[in-house]
Amino acid sequence: MMSENKMMEPAAQKILYDSGNELAAYAAKQINYHVMGYYPITPSTQIAENLDLMKSEGLHDISLIAAEGEHSAAGICYGASTGGGRVFNATSANGLLYALEQLPVQSGTRFPMVMNVACRTVSGPLCIKGDHSDIMYTLNTGWVILFANSPQAVYDMNVCGLKLAEMVQLPVIIAFDGFFTSHQKQRCSVFADDATVRGFVGEYHAQYSALDLEHPVTIGSYMNEPDVLNNKYQLHLAMEAVRERAAEVFEAYAALSGRIYSPVEGYGTQDADILLFVLGSSYHTAREAVDQLRAEGINAGVFTANMLRPFPAEELSKLCQSAKKILVLDRQDSYGAGGGNMTLEIKAMLQTYGITAKVYSRIYGLGGKDFYVKDAIDLIKECLGTHAKTFDYFGVYPGNPDLQIQQYFEPVSETAASPGLTTAAWDEAKGTVNVTGGRINETTAMPKRLAPGHGACPGCGIPVNVNLLLRGIEGNVVLLFQTGCGMVVTTGYPKTAFKVPYIHNLFQNGAATLAGLVEMYNQRRRRGEYPDEPITFIMVSGDGGMDIGMGSALGTALRGDHLILFEYDNGGYMNTGYQQSYSTPMGAKSSTSHVGKCQYGKTFMNKDMPMIMAATGLPYVATVAESNPADFIKKAAKAGAYARDFGMAYVRALSACPLNWGDTPNTERRVIGKAVDCCYFPLYEIENGITTINYNPEAKNKKIDVLEWLTSMGRTKHLAGKDYAAVVDAFQAEVDRRWERLKAREQSGIL
Repeated sequence: MMSENKMMEPAAQKILYDSGNELAAYAAKQINYHVMGYYPITPSTQIAENLDLMKSEGLHDISLIAAEGEHSAAGICYGASTGGGRVFNATSANGLLYALEQLPVQSGTRFPMVMNVACRTVSGPLCIKGDHSDIMYTLNTGWVILFANSPQAVYDMNVCGLKLAEMVQLPVIIAFDGFFTSHQKQRCSVFADDATVRGFVGEYHAQYSALDLEHPVTIGSYMNEPDVLNNKYQLHLAMEAVRERAAEVFEAYAALSGRIYSPVEGYGTQDADILLFVLGSSYHTAREAVDQLRAEGINAGVFTANMLRPFPAEELSKLCQSAKKILVLDRQDSYGAGGGNMTLEIKAMLQTYGITAKVYSRIYGLGGKDFYVKDAIDLIKECLGTHAKTFDYFGVYPGNPDLQIQQYFEPVSETAASPGLTTAAWDEAKGTVNVTGGRINETTAMPKRLAPGHGACPGCGIPVNVNLLLRGIEGNVVLLFQTGCGMVVTTGYPKTAFKVPYIHNLFQNGAATLAGLVEMYNQRRRRGEYPDEPITFIMVSGDGGMDIGMGSALGTALRGDHLILFEYDNGGYMNTGYQQSYSTPMGAKSSTSHVGKCQYGKTFMNKDMPMIMAATGLPYVATVAESNPADFIKKAAKAGAYARDFGMAYVRALSACPLNWGDTPNTERRVIGKAVDCCYFPLYEIENGITTINYNPEAKNKKIDVLEWLTSMGRTKHLAGKDYAAVVDAFQAEVDRRWERLKAREQSGIL
């Protein structure tokens, strides 16, 4: 356990004008955690971004490990915590849910850490705005949960949270409102000296460590009853101990900082006839409403919880003694329960302590809908009436029962999409698919399944590449897009840019989802429930989708499901503000691989995804680029033939992102051409195990050094400096190695 701190005098502080995310990162920097495992997700990503920026300036020594998904990020954190050090994480929404099964592992084995959750709407449908539908899933995971209602509280609770976690040997979540608290800047106080924070949290001496070779322990043993019952009882006792230890931590922190925290807060509760309960940033809005209502002669009050686990029932009950009515606002719904989780908790608290106030419940603010002072006033006045519903949603608008669903485009029929511009047929003698036709000027006659009018940035390669792919696919098409820029800019409700059936699912599960649809199509055809007409099923992935979604993609490839997996490789997590992904070039700067005196950008080479997919034994793997459109279209036709008749096909395109590559839209085709000519992105196909290089820049005397490509983009232009010569040399050596290996594969005639 960590050493106890003696009572300290108030310490020197300074003023920052920062957001909740920035202050969470600042507290982590001052603590100087050992390890942070993370995966970018809006709106919590700024925490990792700010920590990486500070690391590039040498301000801390935290190992920042960008996982390929939140589940792995949670695993990294758990593994690191078993090594006896301090561990940090940050996530939101579906990322939190993806990691959810790891949370009871962390608490059940009693390893402390701190995780910030910038609360956000859980999909679907996809929405990145703030509500509380994610954090409520964690109530039963055995984590201590603190809820910060201001940026200042985010900073303070991050400092207190670690001390508390190590006292009781439980992990701690610091939750706060996404976009409201996470992004809103306020004038806040922080300790001027990092040593003050480190002195407050004290030294940590883990009771058990997987790195203690003199006293080896087994962590996470298999248990039967009654041992597991006793294990959970001990976790219960630890959670109950938080009640007393949290008070100690908050008291010590008040002496150090002058800021007082407790598990609950109330305003105007002492004589209130009607009380409003609300979590998070809305508490401050509600306080203003209380002032206005009091001026009108209405005895209203508001109260909130700064701690969700353990739930401070006794403290809350003391604030409710005078209330005749209590209105609970939930920023999420526990569907079918007659209220959200806080409504259920408040009702249980009132019953336990014999308080007879009538409870009203309203679901509000879902999807980040703003909450105003007038809203709080109107809600309280409504519940003062005699006919108020005990449960309702607030802020919904009536639908139009007479609305006729509008089809924005004429559907692309099989006839219209089968102009006979490309023909892909199996050649028995060669054992390959031969493509005829597909000339660029002819394929412009192919109707566009992705219509103009999408919201992509100027110069974005996604619509260019998707339309090039679809030029080579004749007949019926069904598309699935994983989350990413391609999905966001084309399907803003209530309109769509697609003229063909389209599905969205999350990053990590796109391939499996489309495989399920393919199998349903096959089953319904076999049973005579669906016309026996061919469909090409295409999954579109990018923005790092083949990082978090690689497991699902590999499973689909190994099964040989009949679909095309098309990846637009734009070299980063662009839809969340350009964080480094496993496809980002080495040395590239991003919002999680800054360039500074202590680092040079991303520290490792891009993932060779086509070769990974080829290793599964796929019948067809290909790389394409808009700089070579005729090659692109013919490979698309081949992929369609293989997907329909033989199994899964994988096609990868290098896809421009001027906003984050740091170049201009009118140069993108040349930039991509340079990536091809330097062999960073060679054009080849692997057909039934046989490798063919489709464009050889060496043979055409067009091969260039990688630096010529790297300096054509702002994200890697710094690599031209003499300080980065070793990085460029390592980059060039790996590109050359991969190119030589590719040529050897072609020459060998085998996979």
